[in-house]
Amino acid sequence: MSDKKTKGAMIGAALLMGTGAIGPGFLNNTAQLTDQLKGSFGFVILVTILLAIVVQLNVWRVIGVSGLRGQDVANKVLPGLGYVLAVIIALGGLTFNIGNIGGASLGLNNLFGINTTIGYFITAGIGIFIFLVKDALKGIDALNKVLGGLMILLIIAVIVLVQPPLGLAARETVLPRVGDFGFETFFYAIMTLLGGTVGGYITFAGAHRLIDSGVTGKDNLKTINKSSLMGIGVATIVRVLLFLAILGVVVTGVVLSPTNMAGDAFRQGAGQLGLRFFGLVMFSAGITSVVGAAYTSVSFLKTLNKVIANHEKATTVIFIAISTFIMVVLGAAPQNVLMLAGALNGFILPISLGVCLWASCKKSIMGEDYKHPKWLFVLGILTALLTVYMSIRAVPGLISYFRG
Repeated sequence: MSDKKTKGAMIGAALLMGTGAIGPGFLNNTAQLTDQLKGSFGFVILVTILLAIVVQLNVWRVIGVSGLRGQDVANKVLPGLGYVLAVIIALGGLTFNIGNIGGASLGLNNLFGINTTIGYFITAGIGIFIFLVKDALKGIDALNKVLGGLMILLIIAVIVLVQPPLGLAARETVLPRVGDFGFETFFYAIMTLLGGTVGGYITFAGAHRLIDSGVTGKDNLKTINKSSLMGIGVATIVRVLLFLAILGVVVTGVVLSPTNMAGDAFRQGAGQLGLRFFGLVMFSAGITSVVGAAYTSVSFLKTLNKVIANHEKATTVIFIAISTFIMVVLGAAPQNVLMLAGALNGFILPISLGVCLWASCKKSIMGEDYKHPKWLFVLGILTALLTVYMSIRAVPGLISYFRG
């Protein structure tokens, strides 16, 4: 493969992962948790970034070097485990995609006043069209580049208008007010963010994209590492910018609308123009995440079933159609669906990370010459144990959220 094609695959994989993480749930969760934790949410972001890097590097190196998709790695680790992993990740992807459809529709409503039900079908139609074009991967890459850049520019514009308290954000990122909010709240926040950044299907999205582009094996390890970190970088930049934009609004004491917190923060910070900006950001985030969730969920299922493998595009279309149908039936704001999906993906994370850590020690999977870095393996074990602990501690916070 030429250097140009390798670089294109590297950037495409990073953007698929990064923009896949930046979905409506990403916007919604950031708004809710910033409103709840104020400047201390910066600490949650910092911890999440560090844990996400460990997860991402471990998973992408194993998948990239072995050239095997996540479910195939799991089946080689323990026969039958790949089927379980594929099902739970596909279900998690479906849950996220329901919220993605609803989120993109909400964006269209804020942007043009389009009825949300009509917006569901418009979103689904665009997502399906992207997968039906002749070279879907190039279409996905182009979409992610344009919309990812647009989201960053629009959020920066809002930051300029609201002028957030940067000193407060910096101070509480290092010294969070844990005593004011409680450990369970922080555990819940970290698991929700981590699940929405590298949990479930998201961390596998870019890695599977590299496999489809032929960028695999030990010789491509440098490219795999770069792409992995680039994906985390994209998601981190948008998360920090969004946090600052919303913090600049909530520190003034305003009460955000519980049904559209992120949108209301943009509106109260920058007026009707801000609301329009939010609509475009939400729609962009929804579309890129619909594409990412559908692509990765089907990539988990296609090697487990020949019918799906032989009809990949048709299966992807059906996946998007089912997500849309469920969202229409629910007929409600996707906020709770998105919070639940983020938390559930956080619970799935220790399983997928554990599978990859186990696989990294098996020469039958990684090859005779590959040696997984010891420091990365140890940090991976610690992260897996920490996420299990936080998942257990986060349950009361999850229950109280849905009761409240």
